[in-house]
Amino acid sequence: MPKGRAEAALPLRAEATAASLPPLVVVAERVAMTVLQGVHGRRRSGQGDAFWQFRPYLAGDDAARVDWRQSAKSDRLYLRETEWESAQTVVLWRDSTPGMGWSGAKSRPTKQARADLLLLALSSLLLRGGERVRLMGGGRGLSGRAALPELAMRLEMQSGSPADDALPRHARAVLFSDFLAPLPELRASLAPLAATGIRGTLMALHDPAEETLPYGGRVRFEPLDGTEAALVPRVEGIRALYEERMAAHREGLSVLAASLGFRLMSHRTDHPPEAALMALWQALAPQGAR
Repeated sequence: MPKGRAEAALPLRAEATAASLPPLVVVAERVAMTVLQGVHGRRRSGQGDAFWQFRPYLAGDDAARVDWRQSAKSDRLYLRETEWESAQTVVLWRDSTPGMGWSGAKSRPTKQARADLLLLALSSLLLRGGERVRLMGGGRGLSGRAALPELAMRLEMQSGSPADDALPRHARAVLFSDFLAPLPELRASLAPLAATGIRGTLMALHDPAEETLPYGGRVRFEPLDGTEAALVPRVEGIRALYEERMAAHREGLSVLAASLGFRLMSHRTDHPPEAALMALWQALAPQGAR
């Protein structure tokens, strides 16, 4: 094909490729690219062959690592550092219980929809950074930017608690849920994972209505899990108690996460996903990449 025609056909091929992807993948890639423009790469010092940087010699450094050619250019000693080339595996899970399918307003996504978006957008960043990604209980790890659509298809089938009998050593985990279950249930669910030595991040997702209980008058609350509905004659009368118990639950969740070696983060579905994605990306970045 002549060069001019080939260039003219690029937008059409790009549009056709985008149309073949699940819509959520397209949105996740867009969110990931927004964050990627504001952060640096995940390069850091370590064992590898690719040159990264020179840095001044410090007391305790191995003298064999001194680069004498670079040091001869000044009155200081410099070390030649190479780039760390070992990819880590990040294991992802999102809660698919009925309560995650709730939204307090038609203008806001459900908690599960936001969890899916953040999980895929984070995966996009990790895959672009050369890391391996796998779903908890979802088979082999994936690598390379082309793996995102397959990950999205696997995500549709993910269910159950955060458990996996074949987690890689030294893997990091990111779990998405509202974490509103009673604390003893959460401990029973998370403790076996922590016992394997896996550490990572809990991303607690909430609709703003769950935090503020912004209703008034007589309200009937119908749980999504099929349990018995609750009729509250005057919601205003229980708001203070509700907020007190929510605060106590958040505090208990924070203590639980720390005791199991997890970092706790939170995100409201009425806030832009980019801020939560940036926080997750920075939490997973090694020390040298922050």
